[in-house]
Amino acid sequence: MEEKKAEKIVLLDIQAVSTFTSYFIICNGTSDRMLDALSSSLREFAKSDFKQPITVEGDSRTGWMIADLEDVVVHFFSPDQRKYYSLEQLWDKGKRLVSLQ
Repeated sequence: MEEKKAEKIVLLDIQAVSTFTSYFIICNGTSDRMLDALSSSLREFAKSDFKQPITVEGDSRTGWMIADLEDVVVHFFSPDQRKYYSLEQLWDKGKRLVSLQ
């Protein structure tokens, strides 16, 4: 995500508070095109490095896209949608492992 210029990247360890996944990656994209590029990059990475095709749900025009990699769920947000949904606050009992601006 960092290579594709995602902003405010956060990795949360939510294993202790979640039964459906172990980690959240949350990041911002500054435009619809950037959100599409970030999700496309993740698809390519998962396919080439892990031989695992993934689907991304949501639409960049809505400002929130999500990819489920089983143990990792990746959230791509516009800045406004990220602020509105406040996932970091919602999952604040998780452990913040990485935070990149």
